[in-house]
Amino acid sequence: MHLFWVSALAVLIAYTVKGLTGFANTLVFSTIMSFFPYNLAQITPLELVLGTPSNFFIAIRERKGFRLRVVAPLAALMIAGCIPGALFLKFGNPALIKTLFGVGVTLVGLETLLIDRLKLKPNRWVLGIIGITAGVMCGMYGIGALLVAYVTRTTKSPTEFRANVCFVFILVDIFRAILYITTGIFTAEIFLTALKLAPFMAAGMGLGTLLAGKLKPQLVSKIIMILLVLSGISLTVTNLLALL
Repeated sequence: MHLFWVSALAVLIAYTVKGLTGFANTLVFSTIMSFFPYNLAQITPLELVLGTPSNFFIAIRERKGFRLRVVAPLAALMIAGCIPGALFLKFGNPALIKTLFGVGVTLVGLETLLIDRLKLKPNRWVLGIIGITAGVMCGMYGIGALLVAYVTRTTKSPTEFRANVCFVFILVDIFRAILYITTGIFTAEIFLTALKLAPFMAAGMGLGTLLAGKLKPQLVSKIIMILLVLSGISLTVTNLLALL
């Protein structure tokens, strides 16, 4: 039973962050859960069930910022990358998957912290690399935070950013749901657990939305990414030792 409350707390924290910033819920939730006896084949589909309604909520709320030129190519590239990612999630070694997850979390955290210094210019090559890589990570872990680097450079306001990120996630989430069903990653237990955790997701979204008008999302995001970098390093070392 105590593991359920760990999950509930992880969901509450993750979706408070989601309400504040419009992203990073999967990073936060999956990182917290990875320190406990869950494998990512359980964590990733559970977060998908919880995350899809929150993406719809934010996308509808911020719909005036929707830009098809941003959403369409990124969604297509991420969907292509989801296929190999999901297959590895299904058939890969759990310890290896957690090790790669730790590396991915560390790199995403560093990239997000350094985004203003990287000065990425939106072009087809950058779009392709970010889209495919984000798709593979999304298929394996549900993480699409790599696309934040690109969307940040192609949108002009926080509203436009949140709208386009969430519209991309909605399209990718629908595809991942079909993919997880056909590969057997989804189970009845996952849906039942998601149903029990849904009130904590709603509470987190409400709290995050309330705090969004009082706290600076950029500051919150930086603090979260610093913590994720440290967590990612810890996960990498711990699971790498398990492989040796």
